[in-house]
Amino acid sequence: MFLSIWSSTVVHCQNNIFKVTDSGAISSNQTSDSKQAFSSAWRQACQTNGGVLQIPQGNYFLSGAEFPGPCNGQTSVFLSGTVHASFDPVLPVDYWILFRNVDNLRIYGNGTLDGNGAVSWGKCQNPQNCKLRPISLKFNAVTNAQIQDIRSINSKFFHICIGDSQNIVVTNVHIWAPGNSTNTDGIHIGRSNGVRITNVGIATGDDCISIGDASSNINITGVSCGPGHGISIGSLGRYQTEKDVSLITVTNSTLSGTTNGLRIKTFASSTSLVVSGITYRNIIMNNVRNPIIIDQHYCPSSQCAGQGESNVLIKGVKYIGVRGSSSTSIGVKTDCSRNKPCQDIEFSGLNLTYQGKPTTASCSNSDDKFMESFEVPSHCS
Repeated sequence: MFLSIWSSTVVHCQNNIFKVTDSGAISSNQTSDSKQAFSSAWRQACQTNGGVLQIPQGNYFLSGAEFPGPCNGQTSVFLSGTVHASFDPVLPVDYWILFRNVDNLRIYGNGTLDGNGAVSWGKCQNPQNCKLRPISLKFNAVTNAQIQDIRSINSKFFHICIGDSQNIVVTNVHIWAPGNSTNTDGIHIGRSNGVRITNVGIATGDDCISIGDASSNINITGVSCGPGHGISIGSLGRYQTEKDVSLITVTNSTLSGTTNGLRIKTFASSTSLVVSGITYRNIIMNNVRNPIIIDQHYCPSSQCAGQGESNVLIKGVKYIGVRGSSSTSIGVKTDCSRNKPCQDIEFSGLNLTYQGKPTTASCSNSDDKFMESFEVPSHCS
């Protein structure tokens, strides 16, 4: 419903447009922080039904900004210019730009958010040194929002993070960071319902899209991913407060040169929760390591090694029409928990090859069902 309203909205009244330059922002001046100007323009737009915060063409330096609601009706951000983040590797908060407690939000335009992440990547090999690497664009308690056509490059941490939010659409967004940039997830979703991601191009140094706990009704389609770590559900089970994940659909997408393809990952010795109702359909792999992987012994550091079995139950997962090339001989790997074996894992229309030859499937503690005899692979080895 809210999408049809946005698509027909045309701003005729110039009194509803609040340019950051009118509030004191100076283009092409990286010594002048535009934080106050951006905040002032947001307050005016937020107080005006149909208000638009406009960032004109040019280059603006922004140390960080929070755009809080509630607002007086629909509020938009029209990004035409390029906004540059601070050169500090960390910030006193975990975000660069935050939208909080806003309903009926639209962010659009052909502009760019440049996180200046290179100052962080090389200095953050030890996580203890970088606990507050900022997310470039964070949404918290946002409802009925659309983010379209903008670009996010060189984030210090995640590019876009959607948390505790509902009814969010991300479309025609382009995300880029080098393949060796650490923890630069493209889009992370957590504790959210009704998120739709369409026609998005992501090249980054970590997960193209990651889905955290308490997320449901997530629809991802038309994504181009690579380089990166693939499209992931998880990691899950690390914290006692985590809740179930359900009804996730990924369709009509392509992964190229990624370290993983379609991944579900859970910590061992985890809290109990359920992952269910997951569908992957019509996915193309181009030289992808681990095209299909369920990893219930996920351990990114030595601190979690050998701590037992995961208590996350994964059930009702369908892989339909996943095809293309793997960079290893194993096309499917289901490494499930001995405590909570995977249930109802179905494969149909698989065709995954390695150097022109059929790949194999490695299965452990999993109820894997290969629905067609001509699939590649067609059975667990």
